[in-house]
Amino acid sequence: MSDLVVIDGSTGEGGGQIVRSALTLSMVTGRAFEITNIRAQRSKPGLLKQHLTAVQAAREICGGGVTGAELGSRQLIFAPGPVQTRSFTFDIGSAGSTTLVAQTLIPALMTADGASSLVIEGGTHNMAAPPFDYLQQVYLSIINQLGPHIGCELLSHGFYPAGGGKIRVSIEPSAHLRGLELMELGGPPIGQVTALVSRLPEHIGQRECELIRHRAGWQAKQCTVRNVTDSPGPGNIVMIRLTSPRVTEMFTGFGKKGVSAEQVAAGAWREARQFLMDQVPVGEYLCDQLLLPLALAAAQGQTSSLLTVPLSQHSQTHIDIIQKFLNIRIEIESIGPRQVKVGISFRNH
Repeated sequence: MSDLVVIDGSTGEGGGQIVRSALTLSMVTGRAFEITNIRAQRSKPGLLKQHLTAVQAAREICGGGVTGAELGSRQLIFAPGPVQTRSFTFDIGSAGSTTLVAQTLIPALMTADGASSLVIEGGTHNMAAPPFDYLQQVYLSIINQLGPHIGCELLSHGFYPAGGGKIRVSIEPSAHLRGLELMELGGPPIGQVTALVSRLPEHIGQRECELIRHRAGWQAKQCTVRNVTDSPGPGNIVMIRLTSPRVTEMFTGFGKKGVSAEQVAAGAWREARQFLMDQVPVGEYLCDQLLLPLALAAAQGQTSSLLTVPLSQHSQTHIDIIQKFLNIRIEIESIGPRQVKVGISFRNH
């Protein structure tokens, strides 16, 4: 394997994103990779169920060969075949994030030669992962601007630790991707708060909405509490959606034992308030998630620009992985306290 991409999973941020991005880029480019020290920076190193599902799903989609696809494995070798297009079903077998698995597979399928669909079972609203609502209203709304048409549907909710959720993603690909420019909001964002409550008292969601509404100075009609009845376990999440003419952003707080509804809501509002103060169109997490799709457009000769906050270590690590697979340039330019990502294009040979 002379074209083998070698990755040390302990470098940089050292988390599961390194595995997921490597799988995506391997499927798209046809380049095999070997990764060692998987999730070395985490309290439980190695592949967890959601990472293993992503590996197995990538193998099924491209008929690839894989070594080390086991729970707890700290080394993985993946050799892709051609991407296939059809209906796929994957079950994480835990409350692991369905949206992270979906984000691993979507970029490879959105430039394939035929339509596909994904049904993924597991968690739909997980801490440290984008909730389904974010996938649908934020991530895919931007990905579709690149050319493909991707829709998603929530079939049932799944909260940690019970899981039991299910999502469906339909993908109409585009062989030719467009570049994207997100350098301004285009107008003041409009706020909307949604609290989900599953098998817990409804007043939890009401208190979350009330705190955010009070601190933001919003009206009652901008807040919604939804009682979830299709989840096998208890759960709570509050989501703050900020919609501007150019982009939608979302900030979340997850309920957990020992943390009051007010604390959960206050944490989500702090992030949303900071975003409003920064006055940039793309927040920290969305920037990180757009890097790979925009890099695929760059590999087709399309340049994209976006204005965001200073990059996290997570994003810096993501850039390093992308540039191991794709011969592109990602430039980061400072303007005051912010970073501008510009000129995602081919490197000069």
